[in-house]
Amino acid sequence: MNIDVYDSQGQVLRQVELPDGVFGVEVRDHLLYEVVRYQLARRRQGTAHTKNRSAVRGGGRKPWRQKGTGRARAGSRRSPLWRGGGAVFGPMPHSYGYSMPKKKRRAALCGALSLKLRENAFRVIERFDVAQPKTRQIVQMIRIFTDEPKALLLVGEPNETLYLSARNIQQVKVLPVAGLNVYDLLHYTTIICAEEALDKIAGRLA
Repeated sequence: MNIDVYDSQGQVLRQVELPDGVFGVEVRDHLLYEVVRYQLARRRQGTAHTKNRSAVRGGGRKPWRQKGTGRARAGSRRSPLWRGGGAVFGPMPHSYGYSMPKKKRRAALCGALSLKLRENAFRVIERFDVAQPKTRQIVQMIRIFTDEPKALLLVGEPNETLYLSARNIQQVKVLPVAGLNVYDLLHYTTIICAEEALDKIAGRLA
């Protein structure tokens, strides 16, 4: 499987071969769903916190004596039955993340890359020529490759200049291969990948 390599002006320079084991696999929709759900679960903060009866203020003494008042027995003002009392079974801080086999995550990554290639939404650029942070330059380059607003720029290694150039553009993200994930591949309409990143992708997933 071959794909064109473009320069920053959109001119075809040559073709490179893509490994079929990464870019030519079967796309399984439910597997993509499972991995995206797994990623979003791990991103949840899980910081919601309510106070139970042991955490709310007050309740140090018995509100009234046990017998003789005609009222129901009460041992503490912190009871959930009272206004200002503790909450029962309220949310407490915890992790929503769970584990998933590496083989399933790898298969989903390959499936997402294959899907983008089949949809003609995967572009390979020789390199991102950004000598200094220039947002306008990145906007013009993205418009050469796609009319869609969402674009993911894949690089082999973290590129500070490219990151600074693209961080103010809405719905555009710069992502090194080390952070490659299914959610971003599906969320962004077009993938623009540096040629150097192809070998790293193949090395990670092949």
